[in-house]
Amino acid sequence: MCWTTIEAVARKTSKVLQYSVFYEQAAEGGFVASAPALPGCHTQGETIAEAEDNIKEAIALYLESLVAHGEPIPEEGPSFQGRVNVPIPA
Repeated sequence: MCWTTIEAVARKTSKVLQYSVFYEQAAEGGFVASAPALPGCHTQGETIAEAEDNIKEAIALYLESLVAHGEPIPEEGPSFQGRVNVPIPA
């Protein structure tokens, strides 16, 4: 994990943004983490803690790239998560 990148972004800003992150267990082992508000921003780790460290770094780099290219930084609105039951043919 590279805290230098996260700390550098934090020093350059006076605002802290919060993004929802989803974690899924990977079939081959480990965990995949993604930030749905930031298309294409995803990473993985052997443990949830490692995936969390990695997604923080991925988000920081994503935002840094947006700033470098003069693009707006998305602010996430309210998000909701649910679970549905779907019948399958027997």
